[in-house]
Amino acid sequence: MKTILITGCSSGFGLDAARTFLDRDWKVVATMRTSREDVLPRSDNLRILPLDVTDSESISEVVEAAGPVDVLVNNAGIGALNALEGLTMPVVRDVYETNTLGTIAMTQAFLPQFRARKDGVIINVTSSVTLRPLPLLSVYTGSKAAVNAFTESLALELEPFGIRVRLILPGRAPTTRFGENARSRMGEFPEPYVPMVQKVFAGWQASTDPVTQSSDVSEAIWRAATDPNCPMRLPAGADAVALSAAQ
Repeated sequence: MKTILITGCSSGFGLDAARTFLDRDWKVVATMRTSREDVLPRSDNLRILPLDVTDSESISEVVEAAGPVDVLVNNAGIGALNALEGLTMPVVRDVYETNTLGTIAMTQAFLPQFRARKDGVIINVTSSVTLRPLPLLSVYTGSKAAVNAFTESLALELEPFGIRVRLILPGRAPTTRFGENARSRMGEFPEPYVPMVQKVFAGWQASTDPVTQSSDVSEAIWRAATDPNCPMRLPAGADAVALSAAQ
């Protein structure tokens, strides 16, 4: 029985992915910043561990507690919604520390065991905003685009060791808590940008375009974990698939 470790499992994509792999008879190590035992069904194949991907000691404790892992999914992330002038540098650093450096740190921590076994899969969850940039998300988009580039380069250096590295690019997912998460760091919009903000928000509210469901992302993660021949980049969700096809 294989083991998958997934970061950011308290809600959204991570939570759904943990359920999917449990349902398919994998051992799951579900990590979250604040452990919650009530979000996933009890199972002998499930372990829930606290993890802060911005804290090196927390990462080391998870590596020790998790033991051998076959698949690492770097899903934990935070958003920031505002014009660049409306974001403080502490918020900008927080986004990059979590989304970019957290992904790199987790990957680095698990690489020794993968390399020793000459086997393993690393799956990094980014975003389709890296395919079509949107206003008010410059910092978030930059943090995810950096992970895309990191992942594609890393894949080349790990291929000789039998380690697969893949990207999942979800589309807009209004049913998850991402929007709530991003709004918590929104702050006040600078006055010169208010007309643009109103236009952007009105467009999102009026949109009838397809969106991404958590299950779309879980299935993409499943494919990346189990299909050695899947592409490097896997768009997840009807909107992400359409964006990817238009590239």
